[in-house]
Amino acid sequence: MIAAVFDTNVIVSGILSPEGAPSRIMEAIFDGFCRPVFSDVILMEYEELLIRPMFFIAQKRIETVLSTVRKAGLIAPFAHARHRDKFPDAGDLVFVDAAMGANVPLVTGNLRHFPAQWMQGVRVLSPKAFLEMLMV
Repeated sequence: MIAAVFDTNVIVSGILSPEGAPSRIMEAIFDGFCRPVFSDVILMEYEELLIRPMFFIAQKRIETVLSTVRKAGLIAPFAHARHRDKFPDAGDLVFVDAAMGANVPLVTGNLRHFPAQWMQGVRVLSPKAFLEMLMV
């Protein structure tokens, strides 16, 4: 089973749109084919975005998603990325830290937020690239 850290945009897109790679990733998580790696901060970010009224996601669905991530997932060991001031969005560092700590890829729809020169060996994948890796 392949584990990865999933940026919030992958989780939200996977719930909002039944088409596309993020949706297939959510199916893979629910079906036990991949394992999300998370921290408490990541789970809080997932919840903060999912409950936004603009997304119209039912509370029961949000609870199901968060519960599944907790049960199927792996808590990331602590890691602290260097060069923190170099990242375009400091809020994204929680995902880098988790991926570093667990030595797993980071899957995001915003590749430009994770510049390769500052990733310290963390492999950053698009949702489509992750699915291709999952299918191998």
